[in-house]
Amino acid sequence: MFNPRYAITNKLLGNIKRISEIITDLNSRSFPRVVLVEMEKRAREISAFSSTSIEGNPLPLTDVKRILKNKPEHVRDSEKEVLNYNKALLELNDLIKLKKFSIKIPAIIRIQKIITNGLIEKYRSGRIRKEPVFVNNPKTRQTIYWPPDYEEAPKLLKELCDYLDKNSQIIDPLILAGIFHKQFVIIHPFIDGNGRTARLITKALLAKMGLNTFNLFSFENYYNQNVSKYFTEVGLMGNFYDIKDKIDFTSWLEYFTDGIIDELLRVKKELEKEIIFPNIKDHHKLILDYIKEKGYITDKNYSALTKRAKPTRNLDFNKLIDFGLIVRIGKGKATYYKLK
Repeated sequence: MFNPRYAITNKLLGNIKRISEIITDLNSRSFPRVVLVEMEKRAREISAFSSTSIEGNPLPLTDVKRILKNKPEHVRDSEKEVLNYNKALLELNDLIKLKKFSIKIPAIIRIQKIITNGLIEKYRSGRIRKEPVFVNNPKTRQTIYWPPDYEEAPKLLKELCDYLDKNSQIIDPLILAGIFHKQFVIIHPFIDGNGRTARLITKALLAKMGLNTFNLFSFENYYNQNVSKYFTEVGLMGNFYDIKDKIDFTSWLEYFTDGIIDELLRVKKELEKEIIFPNIKDHHKLILDYIKEKGYITDKNYSALTKRAKPTRNLDFNKLIDFGLIVRIGKGKATYYKLK
């Protein structure tokens, strides 16, 4: 029977309290629908980019946005990864809105099937693995973790789902979501797509904790900022059977809740910015998104993103400077702009 070991440290308790405060604040506000629709679209873009990037997908955020907007039919594997992840996100969102999603093995298998469709063999997509797997260090290519035997994967996965169900009204949902995430990665029930499936199901668990702005949320973004740290915290080193009785979830839960606070504060800041600056247009967002990804933007960069004439482009930069969102650095041809 699955019975995870963890301690409610002062840090973890403080994080849970902070998250509750932010969620209460967000849920008490009313935001214009047009703002929420745009924020939801942006969150899906960030989630699809971040979660696939964690697994080694090389596509930059600008390409991810283009792919999700145009949805091309003939795509490379890297592009299909993004489209699959977005499809799974949309399906999860719909099920959560209708209150029809529950953490059961068939639902988990369904998510893995969507994200791996067309990327692995059909007999491995949407099926719990029937063979051993190994986790390698992406840098050294050396095996660092041997998950449980495939014969035990279904049983361990059922024990995890039963644990969530049994404790749904007893243990804080944040802790349950964090425990699910790490234990799922430990079990490694699929031949591929374990990380992406874990992150998607974790999003669903967080939505059930009463976060009305769930659709605006992209906690994968936090992990993608330091992938090595994420892998260190969520994964294990060694043979599962040698270390299974020594696994402690405390450090991971502290890191996990740190990430949720970071993302909630980002969402809160973005929402407030949208309300304070309602005159920001799509072309202004092009500038801001580019700076967020690249660190700065020049007029030449902007001209490649838009058909707006140079005088109009100057007005766009000046508008964002007036709003206090960007600053101008340099003069003449050496001029560039950064976030303030």
